[in-house]
Amino acid sequence: MAGRWLVYALGGGMGHLTRASALARAASRRGHAVVLLTNSPFASGLPLEDVLGTGVEVLRLNPALGREAVGEVVEQCLEDVRPDLFVVDTFPRGLGGELAPLLPSVRARKVLIHRDVNPTYVKQYGLARAVDAFDLLLVPGEAAPFANHPRAVRTAPWLLLRASELLPRDKARARLGVPAEDTRVLVAVMGCGTPEEVGEAGHIAARLEATLGPEAVVRWLVPPGAAMDAPASAPRAKQGRRAGASLEEGLALRRSTWPALAVLPGVDVLVGAGGYNTVQEARATGTPFVALARPRLYDRQALRLRPEERAGSVEALVARAAGLARACPARSERPYVSGTDDAVTLIERTVLSA
Repeated sequence: MAGRWLVYALGGGMGHLTRASALARAASRRGHAVVLLTNSPFASGLPLEDVLGTGVEVLRLNPALGREAVGEVVEQCLEDVRPDLFVVDTFPRGLGGELAPLLPSVRARKVLIHRDVNPTYVKQYGLARAVDAFDLLLVPGEAAPFANHPRAVRTAPWLLLRASELLPRDKARARLGVPAEDTRVLVAVMGCGTPEEVGEAGHIAARLEATLGPEAVVRWLVPPGAAMDAPASAPRAKQGRRAGASLEEGLALRRSTWPALAVLPGVDVLVGAGGYNTVQEARATGTPFVALARPRLYDRQALRLRPEERAGSVEALVARAAGLARACPARSERPYVSGTDDAVTLIERTVLSA
């Protein structure tokens, strides 16, 4: 039975938005009408409507709104949409606690997307009680504090695109500006996280380009419309045909692309951070991957990354990525299945049919 869904995906960066978009897209394909609520600073520049389809309405909140204002907007959305289902990503009390006073009066069935969060946050805000307000806890492919809750169900990791929707290798490389006759290793640096971290990824890309020189092609993947400082220069490299990288060279590495998952078949080495989506996308596509564990209030990126994926500093990251590129690593390509279809099925069978 088709229903009206309101999906709450508030939080900085791209993580909450991408994960919730994956669920919204899968639900829309099953006939549900979905309203997706986001305050991501990147949302204004992303072609969300094109990727998610006509069945998903996206409401973009000003990222500068405070807790009280966000609470008022969410309350108004609940009144206007009158959803059959209210889905909340990660924060059972809301990003700033604004959902806590609202949830008892919400008549819609409630689902929590429950990924790993910092235990200090869990204890400080009494999340053990907060999750009891939800009819279903969906655990998308990684350990989480309440994964053993009686209403928790684990699925495979959630990905925005199906495997059949990824670009073939030649088209993915062409999308990133690599000519067909250029067969060098392609190193992609994912501009993800906060706007400042997206900008820093540009500096890392410039350093890699200076280090590797003609041995590889380097690209800096940036969300469309993202505003950040371009990499004005890279620190002097001990090896490579250039000692540094100019502003123009840094800008030449930049490619606006979203979802980046679509072009991963053309990437030989992926450099990024330990956020949920980057990690799951790299693993699902078998892309050799090295990353920094970025500090977060709620997320624990160091635990998500495997030892062979984690670099302890920018210097180590550049060195390991360059080493991988020179080794020409083999990709472990294989079809993957996103857990979003199973998540929608679980919601339909255990929540909406109740």
